[in-house]
Amino acid sequence: MDADVERAASPEDLSRLIVARLNAGDVDGLIALYESDAVLALPNGEVASGSEEIRGAFQRLLEGRPSFEPGTPRPTLRAGELALTSARLADGTVTVEVARQQEDGTWLWAIDQPAFTQPNT
Repeated sequence: MDADVERAASPEDLSRLIVARLNAGDVDGLIALYESDAVLALPNGEVASGSEEIRGAFQRLLEGRPSFEPGTPRPTLRAGELALTSARLADGTVTVEVARQQEDGTWLWAIDQPAFTQPNT
Protein backbone atom coordinates (compact mmCIF):
# COMPACT_ATOMS: atom_id res chain seq x y z
CA MET A 1 0.00 0.00 0.00
CA ASP A 2 1.18 3.52 -0.79
CA ALA A 3 2.59 5.12 2.35
CA ASP A 4 0.82 8.41 1.49
CA VAL A 5 -2.66 6.84 1.51
CA GLU A 6 -4.56 7.51 4.73
CA ARG A 7 -5.44 4.34 6.58
CA ALA A 8 -8.33 3.85 8.98
CA ALA A 9 -7.08 4.27 12.55
CA SER A 10 -10.57 3.34 13.81
CA PRO A 11 -13.52 1.53 12.26
CA GLU A 12 -15.40 4.85 12.16
CA ASP A 13 -12.76 6.27 9.77
CA LEU A 14 -13.78 3.81 7.05
CA SER A 15 -17.08 5.56 6.24
CA ARG A 16 -15.40 8.95 5.88
CA LEU A 17 -12.62 7.51 3.74
CA ILE A 18 -14.94 5.62 1.40
CA VAL A 19 -17.04 8.72 0.61
CA ALA A 20 -13.91 10.78 -0.05
CA ARG A 21 -12.46 8.12 -2.34
CA LEU A 22 -15.76 7.54 -4.15
CA ASN A 23 -15.98 11.26 -4.89
CA ALA A 24 -12.34 11.33 -6.02
CA GLY A 25 -12.92 8.35 -8.34
CA ASP A 26 -10.02 6.62 -6.54
CA VAL A 27 -10.62 2.92 -7.20
CA ASP A 28 -7.21 1.88 -5.82
CA GLY A 29 -7.92 3.87 -2.66
CA LEU A 30 -11.32 2.20 -2.34
CA ILE A 31 -9.82 -1.28 -2.66
CA ALA A 32 -7.33 -0.34 0.08
CA LEU A 33 -10.26 -0.08 2.55
CA TYR A 34 -11.04 -3.81 2.21
CA GLU A 35 -9.33 -7.02 3.25
CA SER A 36 -8.04 -8.94 0.21
CA ASP A 37 -10.75 -11.61 0.65
CA ALA A 38 -13.57 -9.22 1.62
CA VAL A 39 -17.09 -9.53 0.24
CA LEU A 40 -19.22 -6.67 -1.09
CA ALA A 41 -22.97 -7.02 -1.62
CA LEU A 42 -24.03 -5.68 -5.02
CA PRO A 43 -27.34 -3.95 -5.81
CA ASN A 44 -28.48 -6.85 -8.05
CA GLY A 45 -28.29 -9.33 -5.16
CA GLU A 46 -24.93 -10.76 -6.20
CA VAL A 47 -21.71 -10.59 -4.18
CA ALA A 48 -18.27 -9.40 -5.24
CA SER A 49 -15.62 -11.53 -3.51
CA GLY A 50 -12.00 -10.49 -3.24
CA SER A 51 -10.09 -7.46 -4.40
CA GLU A 52 -10.46 -7.94 -8.16
CA GLU A 53 -14.24 -8.44 -8.12
CA ILE A 54 -14.65 -5.50 -5.73
CA ARG A 55 -12.43 -3.41 -8.03
CA GLY A 56 -14.70 -4.22 -10.98
CA ALA A 57 -17.79 -3.29 -8.98
CA PHE A 58 -16.35 0.11 -8.05
CA GLN A 59 -15.14 0.76 -11.58
CA ARG A 60 -18.70 0.21 -12.86
CA LEU A 61 -20.19 2.31 -10.06
CA LEU A 62 -17.89 5.23 -10.80
CA GLU A 63 -18.49 5.38 -14.55
CA GLY A 64 -19.80 8.85 -15.33
CA ARG A 65 -18.18 10.33 -12.19
CA PRO A 66 -21.18 10.46 -9.82
CA SER A 67 -20.88 12.24 -6.48
CA PHE A 68 -21.82 10.82 -3.09
CA GLU A 69 -22.96 12.34 0.19
CA PRO A 70 -21.94 10.86 3.56
CA GLY A 71 -24.59 9.26 5.69
CA THR A 72 -25.17 9.80 9.38
CA PRO A 73 -22.97 7.35 11.30
CA ARG A 74 -24.72 5.00 13.68
CA PRO A 75 -22.99 3.77 16.84
CA THR A 76 -20.19 1.29 16.17
CA LEU A 77 -20.43 -2.05 17.97
CA ARG A 78 -17.07 -3.62 18.84
CA ALA A 79 -16.17 -7.13 19.92
CA GLY A 80 -12.41 -7.58 20.13
CA GLU A 81 -10.90 -7.19 16.67
CA LEU A 82 -14.32 -6.96 14.99
CA ALA A 83 -16.55 -3.93 14.60
CA LEU A 84 -20.02 -3.50 13.11
CA THR A 85 -20.27 -0.12 11.41
CA SER A 86 -23.27 1.45 9.76
CA ALA A 87 -24.67 4.74 8.51
CA ARG A 88 -28.13 6.05 7.66
CA LEU A 89 -28.23 7.68 4.23
CA ALA A 90 -30.32 10.73 3.34
CA ASP A 91 -33.12 8.57 1.91
CA GLY A 92 -33.35 6.52 5.13
CA THR A 93 -31.55 3.41 3.89
CA VAL A 94 -28.83 1.98 6.10
CA THR A 95 -25.40 0.60 5.28
CA VAL A 96 -23.96 -2.25 7.34
CA GLU A 97 -20.32 -3.30 7.40
CA VAL A 98 -18.05 -5.58 9.41
CA ALA A 99 -14.55 -4.23 9.95
CA ARG A 100 -11.58 -6.12 11.35
CA GLN A 101 -8.57 -4.67 13.12
CA GLN A 102 -5.36 -5.56 11.33
CA GLU A 103 -2.06 -6.57 12.93
CA ASP A 104 -0.74 -3.00 12.52
CA GLY A 105 -3.75 -1.59 14.41
CA THR A 106 -5.54 -0.18 11.36
CA TRP A 107 -9.03 -1.27 10.29
CA LEU A 108 -10.35 -2.76 7.03
CA TRP A 109 -13.78 -3.92 5.99
CA ALA A 110 -14.26 -7.67 5.66
CA ILE A 111 -17.99 -7.55 4.79
CA ASP A 112 -19.81 -4.62 3.19
CA GLN A 113 -23.55 -4.33 2.65
CA PRO A 114 -23.70 -0.85 1.10
CA ALA A 115 -26.92 0.97 0.38
CA PHE A 116 -25.97 3.48 -2.26
CA THR A 117 -28.62 6.05 -2.97
CA GLN A 118 -28.90 7.33 -6.53
CA PRO A 119 -25.57 9.08 -7.05
CA ASN A 120 -25.60 12.78 -7.91
CA THR A 121 -24.25 13.22 -11.43
